[in-house]
Amino acid sequence: MRSLLLTLGIAMLLSGCSTSKGQVPAPVAEKIPHVMTLHGVTRTDDYYWLRDDERKDPKVLAHLEAENRYTAAYFKPLKPLQDGLFKELTERLVADESSVPYQWHQHSYYSRYKEGGEYPLISRKGADGVEQVMLDVNERAKGHEFYGLGGASVSPDETMLAFGEDVLSRRVYHIYFKDLASGDMIVDVLENTEGRVVWANDNKHVFYIAKDLQTLLGYQVYRHELGTKQSSDVLVYEEQDDSFYISLGKTLDESQIVLFQESTTTSEVSVLDASEPLGLFKPVLAREEGHEYSVSKLGDTYYILTNWQATNFRLMKVAIKDAADKSKWQEVVAHNPNARIEDELVLKDYLIIQTRENGLTRIKVMPFNGQKPFELSFDEPAYVMGLDVNSQQDSNKLRIFYSSLTTPEAVYEYSLVNPDRRDLLKQDQVLGGFDASQYRAERVFVTARDGVKVPVSLVYRKDKFKKDGTNPLYQYGYGSYGYTVEPDFSSSVISLLDRGFVYAIAHVRGSEMLGRPWYDDGKLLNKQNTFNDFIDVTTALTAQGYGDKNKVVASGGSAGGLLMGAIANQAPDKYFAIAAHVPFVDVVTTMLDESIPLTTNEYDEWGNPNEKTYFDYMLSYSPYDNVADHEYPHLLVTTGLHDSQVQYFEPAKWVAKLRDVKNQWYKSDDKVLLLNVDMEAGHGGKSGRYRQYQDTAQEYAFFLSLLGMAK
Repeated sequence: MRSLLLTLGIAMLLSGCSTSKGQVPAPVAEKIPHVMTLHGVTRTDDYYWLRDDERKDPKVLAHLEAENRYTAAYFKPLKPLQDGLFKELTERLVADESSVPYQWHQHSYYSRYKEGGEYPLISRKGADGVEQVMLDVNERAKGHEFYGLGGASVSPDETMLAFGEDVLSRRVYHIYFKDLASGDMIVDVLENTEGRVVWANDNKHVFYIAKDLQTLLGYQVYRHELGTKQSSDVLVYEEQDDSFYISLGKTLDESQIVLFQESTTTSEVSVLDASEPLGLFKPVLAREEGHEYSVSKLGDTYYILTNWQATNFRLMKVAIKDAADKSKWQEVVAHNPNARIEDELVLKDYLIIQTRENGLTRIKVMPFNGQKPFELSFDEPAYVMGLDVNSQQDSNKLRIFYSSLTTPEAVYEYSLVNPDRRDLLKQDQVLGGFDASQYRAERVFVTARDGVKVPVSLVYRKDKFKKDGTNPLYQYGYGSYGYTVEPDFSSSVISLLDRGFVYAIAHVRGSEMLGRPWYDDGKLLNKQNTFNDFIDVTTALTAQGYGDKNKVVASGGSAGGLLMGAIANQAPDKYFAIAAHVPFVDVVTTMLDESIPLTTNEYDEWGNPNEKTYFDYMLSYSPYDNVADHEYPHLLVTTGLHDSQVQYFEPAKWVAKLRDVKNQWYKSDDKVLLLNVDMEAGHGGKSGRYRQYQDTAQEYAFFLSLLGMAK
């Protein structure tokens, strides 16, 4: 084996700090300089060779397998702990969990699990109450190491089911069709798609998005007629700007098929009469740089959620025939600089507005009939609520979901005629003796170094928390794309809380926790704020007694993995151990390569490094480019070979570079650096209801063992 690896150019070397309990040597990747010069700056990437777009290079695969062997050897003594954690995590799940049914046309639709099933049964019931299992996903997943279900969509006459499948974890789907009367699959198969269809009202035409197999961007909309070959499908739209994503939907009244075209800062909506599928998509309002809007339809009126002259958005309405003329838009809900309008639902007699103010979600109901507006309220310090499935526009009921750090998710139904009436339709059960009264959630604000107050959501077990600086602290963060990590319930976190951890979510800039300006202040040339906020939260929480400064662990994935890489470089002394999952760490090189999936779509998020200003700024924080000769925290880095969003070679190169400088930290082997490559999975990790907890159990075992809390 040694001679084979040397032949492949990989020196499997031992150093003073690179063995796993003396059993398996840490892989030391060969250095093959790759020189890149731009804007007068020359960078040398010694591990560029680890990139293999085909995932077939024997040399690359051998190195990744060597990393996996090293990681497996480290975890071998921890197997009882890891297995125990997996058992603990999965035993909290209700074996036959099911969703709340919702009525659509003549059936009630829902999904459910059968005991031991990794995947759901997609089901429905008619007026007779007899269940029809439309799709047993467990059967479809048989024989596949990975299985991802795309959209499952029923035809308007409820006779056909279309569904997408990804068995490679590349988020490239085949779409299949099933006759729900006979139970037979029909011959139509649509390849290389986004995984979803939208049905025309004639029940024989569907629209879907095709992917570019190099960039993995969905950029074309095709119309397919059932019973014909995909090769004869008609291209009805092609996006020419590769900074835009496209998606398809349907208005709530099912009269129009909607095409959404969105970049980070600009959007456009086009519509097609769902009863005239041979027609053309027409823009509601042509795209304008920096203008973001979405559309809801009620009769002959559009309700338009827009950031036109409104940073935190406002709601307008206009006759459909006049929609392209902004001078005819009428304001319905004014802009509020302190509250971001996040969503709206337009029912026949009610307008429902979801906002976020000071980090908390609110839902306001505004009747059209003169009834007094009212707001749905909850009294916990940190929570999340939002609009659930509301499938009928002619309805006087509203469904929402609600959860908090101590409250498992619940689905409520409100009678809009009688706002005092609220029915609990379902609340998730947590097995294993969970008692919410044993836990307490808090919401605090931490003052960052520039004076800005950063919200933090906290939860701990009351009888194990003293606020004296002795508890281990687990801090999580993300902070990109305007995505807000909600303070919702996670049954897996109980395993940490019951062992005395304080669990904290740092709602750093780059999210929209405090509105659109909070996002703008954490992207492009403001990205450093994201990292500063996270570090400053750690400093404040330990200073205030929420955690032991010597027992802080941190975790984040994808863009949150970038955050982990940045804090490991910029404040390594603040963190005892870090888990970086599918981390985006090679920022500059990736953003210079337009052949890599998602690159061009994200210039508005990170900047275009072909411009010197952005190049210099991104280079200042890119984790891979800033690996330093200092002691790092213990690091667990995970990736998937088939990841289509953050390519596996970013974390692989990062670990190789870290390991190269690791030998200079200490002569003793007291710092752990591990790379785990799932050779079957992609960006989302393992598929399956239970299997996904293997990754969580591994992370928790890593932290607990290092902290001396393995028992």
